[in-house]
Amino acid sequence: MNRFARYSKYVTWLTPLLLGALAVGCGAGGDPILGGGGSAALAPTVTSVTPADAAPAVPVATTTTATATFSEPIAPLTGAAAFTVTCAAPCTNPAGTTALNAASTIATFTLTGATHLTPLTRYAATVTGAKSLATGLTLASPYVWHFTTGASSATTRPGVTSTAPVTTIPGPTTGVPTNSAIDAAFTTDMNPATITTATFTVTCAAPCVSPAGNVSYVASSKTAVFTPTAVLVVGTTYTATITSVATDLAGNALAGNQAPLPAASDYVWTFTTGATPDTTRPRTTLTVPATTNPGPTTGVVTNTAISAAFTENMAPATITASSFTVTCSAPCVSPTGVASYVVGSKTAVFTPGAVLAAATTYTATITTAATDLAGNALAGNQAALPAASNYVWTFTTGAGSNTTAPTLTSTNPIDGAVGVCVNKTINATFSASMDPQTITTATFTLALTAGAPVTGVVAYDAVTKIATFNPVANLTGTPPTNYTATIKGGANGVKDLSGNALAVDKVTTFTTGTSTCATAPPLGAAASFGGFGGNATLTNDGLNTVITGDVGVNAASTSITGLHDSGANVYTVTTNNNGLVTGLIYTLTAPPGSVAGAAVTQARADALVAFNSISPANLPGGVDVSSLAQCPSCGGAGGGPDELAGRTLPPGVYQSTTGTYDIGGVARTTANLTLDAGGDANAVWVFQTAAGTGTLNVGLTGPATPAVPIQVLLINGAQPKNVFWYVPAGAHIGTGSTMTGTMLANASITMSTTGGTPPTAVITTVNGRAIALTAGVTMTNTVINVPAP
Repeated sequence: MNRFARYSKYVTWLTPLLLGALAVGCGAGGDPILGGGGSAALAPTVTSVTPADAAPAVPVATTTTATATFSEPIAPLTGAAAFTVTCAAPCTNPAGTTALNAASTIATFTLTGATHLTPLTRYAATVTGAKSLATGLTLASPYVWHFTTGASSATTRPGVTSTAPVTTIPGPTTGVPTNSAIDAAFTTDMNPATITTATFTVTCAAPCVSPAGNVSYVASSKTAVFTPTAVLVVGTTYTATITSVATDLAGNALAGNQAPLPAASDYVWTFTTGATPDTTRPRTTLTVPATTNPGPTTGVVTNTAISAAFTENMAPATITASSFTVTCSAPCVSPTGVASYVVGSKTAVFTPGAVLAAATTYTATITTAATDLAGNALAGNQAALPAASNYVWTFTTGAGSNTTAPTLTSTNPIDGAVGVCVNKTINATFSASMDPQTITTATFTLALTAGAPVTGVVAYDAVTKIATFNPVANLTGTPPTNYTATIKGGANGVKDLSGNALAVDKVTTFTTGTSTCATAPPLGAAASFGGFGGNATLTNDGLNTVITGDVGVNAASTSITGLHDSGANVYTVTTNNNGLVTGLIYTLTAPPGSVAGAAVTQARADALVAFNSISPANLPGGVDVSSLAQCPSCGGAGGGPDELAGRTLPPGVYQSTTGTYDIGGVARTTANLTLDAGGDANAVWVFQTAAGTGTLNVGLTGPATPAVPIQVLLINGAQPKNVFWYVPAGAHIGTGSTMTGTMLANASITMSTTGGTPPTAVITTVNGRAIALTAGVTMTNTVINVPAP
């Protein structure tokens, strides 16, 4: 069974594993509990509902009042089976009808005639006696959830607030794994019956055959998911489309990106696949409350939600109240709550149904049932990589709740800015950890000043606390044009994880110019590679190397030594030299799981394009870091015209007058390089050395750690995926240093050096990639963290 079958049918294959013991010793005859073949049968369950449990401000005028999605096809809800919506007196229970979709998996309760729900009223929706068509078993107990209506009906069209792969300008997003599912998150609850294979499609141009797939709607995350039934074609551009037939619960058609708002239209975006599938397990990068060692974190406010951010996009349907739990020991009663996933922030949120108990220790757990879009289970903190394991952390509440409203600490562009580049993303940095569920295109908007709204996608980075609005098309720069960005405050605005709202709207105005912002070069098929040895070798010494991604060489398998991967492929390991690749190792003659040579050949070709695109010839006009006239914030000459140690640099393209770069080498300034994004999450840095001869040296050589380990640090929203180094003659990263960004070279790249038997355990870290086009890559006890796209 391929990965996509496993992903789309995880319940099917998990059930026999959990209940296989029931089948032991059973005969071949039929049984009301065990099927005719002796396999266990389960009663149907409700897997998702709309409106979500505890949803506030539900529109009173709804075409579809409520829906329930079941784990399997069910019989019509008649007789002893029922779907009701009720409210307490003096409210009158609404009359309605119940219908099933064509697959008999979604039940819809629709109000009769032109009746409306009562404003500002709490309703209970109940499903009782739902019976499986396959087994005749019924729902174990009535399924009940609640929602509260708002003051009026909803007439605003739903919008797409974020996608995975992300909608980008310029598009398409490149390097998308060939086994990825495709997601779109909406601003409001959608009618699941309108999210189908007819309204959500993925296509490609001939001779490519457009993929078949399964389409689902995850109500808790307001997300539609297209899961291909087979892997996508390598190096191919696909178009994802959600049509305006998709509606919200009030019957409002989708406001897409194909016509001026507020007209109903399709939402369309494109992406290009890389050369490899995603086999790397997702990891947790940040939690709120924080994961501490030793734990628990103390003094946590009692009215907080609990969240966890991941290294990559997760499958929303796998983030549930079963896979994300919060518990405490008796006499404390473990809280019930709603677990959801926010596509635009790669974040899961558990929202307790009531405030937590004071002075109590809680344990938060995300299990291996949580998977990424390719079906890879979580690599937690309960076992060594690459094994799947739960992620568990503890925290202790304080005595009270948090009632302090969050504020905006900065915006980028700043209010009143002029000459803003036309492909600018709009950024807002918050003072507190925000609830990503509240940061959408409904609460973060951009419009022509006193004019039409701009279509875009919204993301929130839990690590930097920065929200971004990314327009799906360039802004108007000729003539210069005024724009207004608004972060909505108040009851229907953005909120922190304690539910405190931004006090008032934050409005920022700016004026465009004719320039374009620097953008990260697309890496295409090379994006998944943490180490790439070109046409040469890739060698590891030591036992502490971990590469969270793929590695490869455009050469024979014998060119890789000292490594093993998650697919149980071993390349000349010894008792002293055995590093881990959490993805796969690819070579020209025997790439695991791919057509021979395809992955590395395409990766090298795409890396060469990226290498050339950031060269001085193709990207001229770089700033001389030693010139205060060119860069007043660069800190002057420092240790020399090629010295980057001790400097703090804003985004930009940088050149060295000597043709090389050094960060704290021998007889050099011992200090870090800091890259300051100024609150711009999409800020880009390109460091250029001389064509043909330019090199980069970071830190000291040898087995010992430098007296002060050299680091390339990121602040104010800077991200490793947006830092690039053009180093034709190669690079050397000293032992114990922390390097950031993608290094693109023709000559060899060395990370640390061998010393001792086994080699010294001092760790050298690269938050980026080491890509050598023609020469080799050598590492000793090196951790390479491949940046998320």
